[in-house]
Amino acid sequence: MSNTLSLATRLRSMDDADLAAAVRSRGLSITGIKDFFDLAEAFLDPASVQQMLTRLERDTLAVIGTIAESERPIGAADVAARLTAAGNGTADPGTADIDTADIDTATLESVASRIAFAVDLLILEQESDHYTAYDSVRDRLKAWPSIGLPSIAELAAGSPPAALEPVPDVDRRFIDRLAAERAFAATTAITELLTELEREPARELARGGLALPDGKRLSGAMAIELDAVAEFLAVADQSGLVALDAATWMITDRGGSWLLESTGERWASLAGAWFDQLPGDIRALLSERSTSLWGAGLRSYIDWLYPAGGGWMDERASANTRHAELLGITANQAPSTPGTFVLSGRIDAAEETISALLPPEVEQVYLQHDLSVVAPGPLTPRVDARLRSLADVESRALASSYRISVSSVNRAMAAGETAESLLEFLSSVSLTGIPQPLAYLIAEVSQRYGLIRVGEQLEPGPEQLEFEA
Repeated sequence: MSNTLSLATRLRSMDDADLAAAVRSRGLSITGIKDFFDLAEAFLDPASVQQMLTRLERDTLAVIGTIAESERPIGAADVAARLTAAGNGTADPGTADIDTADIDTATLESVASRIAFAVDLLILEQESDHYTAYDSVRDRLKAWPSIGLPSIAELAAGSPPAALEPVPDVDRRFIDRLAAERAFAATTAITELLTELEREPARELARGGLALPDGKRLSGAMAIELDAVAEFLAVADQSGLVALDAATWMITDRGGSWLLESTGERWASLAGAWFDQLPGDIRALLSERSTSLWGAGLRSYIDWLYPAGGGWMDERASANTRHAELLGITANQAPSTPGTFVLSGRIDAAEETISALLPPEVEQVYLQHDLSVVAPGPLTPRVDARLRSLADVESRALASSYRISVSSVNRAMAAGETAESLLEFLSSVSLTGIPQPLAYLIAEVSQRYGLIRVGEQLEPGPEQLEFEA
């Protein structure tokens, strides 16, 4: 039976969900495919096979190559035995008769798992508990040495590059300090992003990207460059803090509750969401190196691990680690101490560690005679939210400043505040009492507030018409 006929028969017997998953995993275009024979030919096309092989890591390629080298169908135990012998330098992976008695359970389970994965990708064909490779797969692997890629024997016997260098303790302190600065800056920027979107949503263009006026508005509120707004918006979206609805970015209910959490809790939510969205292979790759310097060493390991597609994998790793640098999970391509916990899936420990590195939150401020408010450190969410309701943010950093004005006090009273409630709150948080100009401003605004009401003019009634006549 030809490979095409055999695979077409196999495809016909698959249920729709498995068939769709196989097409997606192989990245096939179904344009022009009319029947199962056309689909089988698409799966066996040399270009399609090569594309799939470039996305497989070395151990899986070695398993597939060992099966491809065999002259007859082969079982998982025989594959494991041949790979073990090849790794020891005692036999070629294509050797037919090797003792399987000494193969340990972990090795056998690993080989069986990789075989099952290749079968699902339609790279291998299963006959009972034995396996064969399709001819196009076998031909591609045999042609690899001619294009500078490793042979099957080299895949089986190759040893990884030297282990990545661990982060020295002296560098760890510097990395943690830098990571804490980035974590605070990112959390602050996203806080301002959500606050501004809560005040006024932002429009998304049909071709993608924020409308320029909204981008500039958010950039000013966040105190960052215009080009950086999209990155922070992506982090907020990934964390479920914002959502795009009818081409408009708006804060979500989760975003509203996030604003009331401590800085450490906010950061942990962002870091946990980043970790959760990592593709499985990238997560495993980074988690295994959670205490090592990355950079050139990691790229070298990726090139070895993915001998036919290191560049593709390196691009994916870079794309997924960009936000890690932004959030302080890593600093200068090295995991921070809280980042190491994140990469291990221990988000609670990461939150505890980052909280100890961040500046402590305060609940007291300095009220100035010029109607400005200066916070000597990051304010607790409760005080910050209340202060924003009656003052405008002027600068946001370790020491933030706010300004109280007629319009800001009017805004607070429109939200239900009174002169008494404002003075009571300010007295409770002020380290300098309430300056006379501020007390006078609040009293004056409260006396004027509500004296003039604007509404729709009503048509005069009969009595009024008669009086006017």
